Amino acid sequence: MAAKTSSKKEYGNEAIRSLKGADRVRKRPAVIFGSDGLDGCKHSVFEIISNSIDEAREGYGTKISVTRYNDNSIEVEDMGRGCPVDFNKAENRYNWELVYCELYAGGKYDNVSGDNYEYSLGLNGLGACATQYSSEYMDVEVNRDGFLYNLHFERGENIGGLSKEPSKRRQTGTKTRWKPDLEVFTDIVIDKEYFCDVLKKQSIVNPGITFVLKYQNDDGSFESFEYLYENGILDYVQEIAGDSSLTQPRLWTAERKGKDREDMNEYKVKYNFAFCFSKTVKLAEYFHNSSFLEYGGSTEKAVRQAFTSYLDSYMKQNNKYLKNEAKLQFVDVEDCLIMVSSSFSTQTSYENQTKKAITNKFVQDAMTEFFRDRLHVYFIENKQEADRIAEQVLINKRSRETAEKQRLNIKKKLTGNLDIANRVQKFVDCRTKDVSRREIYIVEGDSALGSVKLSRDAEFQGIMPVRGKILNCLKADYPRIFKSEIITDLLKVLGCGVEVPGKFVKDLNAFDINNLRWNKVILCTDADVDGFQIRTLILTMIYRLCPTLIREGYVYIAETPLFEITCGEKTWFAYTDKEKNDIVKTLEGKRYKVDRSKGLGENDPEMMWLTTMNPETRRLIKVMPEDAEATAHSFDLLLGDNLQGRKDHIAENGYKYLEMIDVS
Repeated sequence: MAAKTSSKKEYGNEAIRSLKGADRVRKRPAVIFGSDGLDGCKHSVFEIISNSIDEAREGYGTKISVTRYNDNSIEVEDMGRGCPVDFNKAENRYNWELVYCELYAGGKYDNVSGDNYEYSLGLNGLGACATQYSSEYMDVEVNRDGFLYNLHFERGENIGGLSKEPSKRRQTGTKTRWKPDLEVFTDIVIDKEYFCDVLKKQSIVNPGITFVLKYQNDDGSFESFEYLYENGILDYVQEIAGDSSLTQPRLWTAERKGKDREDMNEYKVKYNFAFCFSKTVKLAEYFHNSSFLEYGGSTEKAVRQAFTSYLDSYMKQNNKYLKNEAKLQFVDVEDCLIMVSSSFSTQTSYENQTKKAITNKFVQDAMTEFFRDRLHVYFIENKQEADRIAEQVLINKRSRETAEKQRLNIKKKLTGNLDIANRVQKFVDCRTKDVSRREIYIVEGDSALGSVKLSRDAEFQGIMPVRGKILNCLKADYPRIFKSEIITDLLKVLGCGVEVPGKFVKDLNAFDINNLRWNKVILCTDADVDGFQIRTLILTMIYRLCPTLIREGYVYIAETPLFEITCGEKTWFAYTDKEKNDIVKTLEGKRYKVDRSKGLGENDPEMMWLTTMNPETRRLIKVMPEDAEATAHSFDLLLGDNLQGRKDHIAENGYKYLEMIDVS
């Protein structure tokens, strides 16, 4: 008997490899950009814009132009000094090689001395090179020192070296045009809203700098947008507050020096903080070195700590609290606060290269102390405003506490007195409170709702209609998902909450299977392409937001018949072509009629009850993934961001479905 050989490769010394050149980014873009999807592509664009912003903030140029072409290429042009690209004697290399072909190379490392880029977006020396490496092509044009320089790159490789010729242009600057590579990112189609949002935010925290966007539409026409805030964050806060503010917008600024740890080097921090209080509007945005901090980090913690502790002490000192009243929380302050924090530091610790949160300990400690001191002075000097703020914060606090008590009461009565029908449009509840019997039918549209409502057993069968095709929850991020009214209504009806991080969810509870209001969640859609797509999207939603329902076997698909076969007084229903053929065979020699079954909205109530809703005669398919990993892979392949995988799948298997294509 032959010995069994292993197909696995041996893991020895020769198995270790290192990525070199462009492969360091092209094969692992998520390491640099945070994602290999559209978010990563967006971040690569911001890296180039950041370099131009750093120049403008140093005092070189007051205008930055960004053009997005309809072939998905991007161009960024500034009025700065021009990126140094000529020979560098100290490094014995050309600067263009260091800037565009070398990771961790740049002119912003020695920024503590204040010579260049004291407060900079980019300090790691990664952005220009990483974006170049991840591009299908990149063209760089630099005007400086009386010369015009040109560079051309293709997929991380320089083509043609450095072109240099005399220039008579007075205006210096750098112009970069490139196209993100679909071999690196799964998606490169960046929407107009992204560019508008980024450039507006940058104009807010970079006062006096004009940002111009030219966006080319599919028909070749251009839309132009211009953003300029002369007074930066103060103008923005005034714009948001409008005429409804409780207090006048204020701007606080300061600069400090300190260390994150005693044995570490000292660095500088500069704060710009604009705020006011409002009854109708709230806003909290944090920026550091011009980067928008989506998750805040040290600056957000400083604001939370300072405002909460000071306002709490103010309430106590002025006897604002009722007897035995609990202390306020930051959410009570935040609900009436309009604020923008724009801080800068010569040394910055980000959570990662995408710069969505900072972790500097000194920044947090210094800002906390600064805010406490300024709040103390502000409340003393502005007694009337202080009283209005305190009154509104207490209103927010007590409203929150009342709402929380009501929520807890509702939770206790979850299967009792909760009238969800009053809160979710067109939801139809059943009569029984016995969860072991309750079934919810999720149907498509109002017509199906009417038909199913007439067919159901109102004692134990509820109905939830879905208006159109819901959001693809695999591709969308959590904030977008929870903005969808259809999705949040479905989740409210289910009652069990969601299995996602709490920071993304405001109006929904954390997942608890014991709060599920139904014994069966039944997806009931038409047996056509649209119906199957809606069914898949709902399944995708459940899979991502509350997968335990699938794992525990609560989710079902109601099979609806494809054919009605009538012979005399008798009618048969066939759910597949094979069933139809088998029935027809038994009727050979007799006169019969075969009809394609109508959509749910057109079926008779008796038929609907018999085929779809009667527990004795209906057909239900339990959705119970046998292999969670295989299921996850299929969902991602067909509905996720894996564009290349989807292309490969279609190329390999598409021929099987050619006959089903509707080319009429």
